[in-house]
Amino acid sequence: MFEVSDIREWRGHDVLDVDRHRIGELEAVYVDTATDQPSFATVMVGMVTRRRLVFVPLAGATVGPGYVQVDHPKKQVKAAPSIDVDGELPAEEEAAIFAHYELDYQPGAGGERRMARR
Repeated sequence: MFEVSDIREWRGHDVLDVDRHRIGELEAVYVDTATDQPSFATVMVGMVTRRRLVFVPLAGATVGPGYVQVDHPKKQVKAAPSIDVDGELPAEEEAAIFAHYELDYQPGAGGERRMARR
């Protein structure tokens, strides 16, 4: 996995799917609040007038010159839960993102958020 400080440099670069098809542009990185390690990215998708940010796990992702390649197909990523370009992820919607990718979801011991934007 890559360091949080390194992945911030990739903002604005292409996000490619498992087959190297372009999904969109990397907008932000979310870390796991328990480990402070990168766990999800938001990817800008859609037409100019209807852009949105979809979430994609960073587990298994690789980086290259000008791109981040994720370990999921484009169709699955584009169908993922999304937020508006200027929106924020409500805590109660985190579980839906994990469920979309068939990942286990456990909120923090005190019920705190699992994802934090960097």
